Amino acid sequence: MNSEIRQKLDRITNVMWSGGLANPITYVEQLCYLLYLKLLDEAENQHTQAELLGITLDRPTLFPAQARRYRWSEWRFQSGRELLDFVSDEVFPYMASLVREAPAVATFFADARFQFEDPHVFKEVVDILDTFQFAKLGPDVKGDIFEYQLLKLQNQAKSDLGQYRTPRQLRQVMIQMVDPDIGDAICDPACGTAGLIVEALDHILAKYSTTTRLIPIYGEGWEERNGFKSVEEALEKIPNLQTYPRGIGDKLAKDDWGKLEASFYGYDVSAQMIRVSLMNLVLHGVPRARLRRANALSETGGLTEDDKSRKYKVVVANPPFAGLLPRDSIRADLPPNSKKSELLFLAIMMDSLAPGGRCAVVVPEGLLFGSTEAHVDLRQKLVENFHLQAVVFLPAGVFKPYAGVKTSVLVFQRPVSSTENLKLEPSNSRRVWFYEIKNDGYDSDKVPGGGRVETPNDNGIPAMLAAWKTYKASGFQAPPGPEANSLLAPDTAEPACWWATLERIAKSSYNLSAAPYKPTSPTRANAEDPLALVDELLALETSITAGIQTLREQLSA
Repeated sequence: MNSEIRQKLDRITNVMWSGGLANPITYVEQLCYLLYLKLLDEAENQHTQAELLGITLDRPTLFPAQARRYRWSEWRFQSGRELLDFVSDEVFPYMASLVREAPAVATFFADARFQFEDPHVFKEVVDILDTFQFAKLGPDVKGDIFEYQLLKLQNQAKSDLGQYRTPRQLRQVMIQMVDPDIGDAICDPACGTAGLIVEALDHILAKYSTTTRLIPIYGEGWEERNGFKSVEEALEKIPNLQTYPRGIGDKLAKDDWGKLEASFYGYDVSAQMIRVSLMNLVLHGVPRARLRRANALSETGGLTEDDKSRKYKVVVANPPFAGLLPRDSIRADLPPNSKKSELLFLAIMMDSLAPGGRCAVVVPEGLLFGSTEAHVDLRQKLVENFHLQAVVFLPAGVFKPYAGVKTSVLVFQRPVSSTENLKLEPSNSRRVWFYEIKNDGYDSDKVPGGGRVETPNDNGIPAMLAAWKTYKASGFQAPPGPEANSLLAPDTAEPACWWATLERIAKSSYNLSAAPYKPTSPTRANAEDPLALVDELLALETSITAGIQTLREQLSA
């Protein structure tokens, strides 16, 4: 995404915000509507070209002759109140009526509310968007356009959009650890803006690309804006700079794209967020992802029986963990002894994994050591019936300014065989790896204007991911670091990681926090002779006394 595109996007933001669309979610939702109308208009050009060539496409036109006036390219020349009223009163209802011709489009515009009030503001936004030719832009550029808007709004002071977004540095941690691939059904049961799903898509595309390029977590073009000629040069100067590979997926077969589109599932309780999620995936080249509004925890939340019984090879989520559901509202297949959303989401994710399926989920620290029956029972099930591969402790400020709660990431896998015995036995050699990330590439305290200050030199995530690769290469049998509760040599540096056996964890009531297992290093005892120290102290006191006596004599002279 070049500087010209950024300038246009900045202009759209400034115009819309000054025009009264200052609520971040409202802003993004209204932008989604306009982007979709522009994309559908460009897609309709294929029908026009096919007619000229005498070809019949396998999908119906959305704008037959009697509905041609609803196309972006037909009404974009209008202006004033006439344009505003036409889009609000005619275009939006028409799009919502396409239930038979384009059910996905109809769902997207169902109950949509057009919220532009100033016709001049609306016209200027339309004119700017009209300069984009999305059909000529690759999915990576279109995706960057949307991500850029989301990132800017996330950094706005008092923005409430950030609570729905998982920071990219953390998304990379989670996706690289579960390593999704073609053919994996991938689900986020609390998808927000679909950031984790998009990250999974980019991860797969990079795997199947002839060449890839490295992108800093701070966004494409960061290296140029900071005086570097390339990302590689930036990495030479800043070894801790966190990057991720991006590719176009040119090694994917044509059939693979169909598999890819059919593999993404996501749910969210907010209709607004589902619209944002759908547009995020549309712009990333996946228009038919299976995202829809539903409350994954509720018995009446909109999930079908097929939804509840579906199994996934990859589950990733950063679910909300501040709520308590009424007992009668909770799904009958969830643990009966808890109403806390974080426990319920973890239970859902454990149950929804297919054999061999992998999961990475953000949890509040309290889930790791909570002493209620519900907490202990769920952790016991996780340790005994699943391969709990890692507990990654995150920095306290990773979700600032939206939340200051301390969080961690649990990474686990369902056994391939349902008969596999994971009960705690002396012969069980499986271990749990603990890793403590002290910093994530951003200042944990400085949050000027709503956005955290970048600290690319200070990021422990690349080292953690490198250690994870070593651990994974061992078949998760040889985790890096010392064993839990090891007594290290005096003055040894505090280790970033350690591991514990399942038997050791069971003895600690399945506590998964750092405290019960972290290795310790004693302070080296002073080897000097105590009598010599006393003599030094006496000599110092004598010197001080003599100095005071001299000062007294000078003052009395």
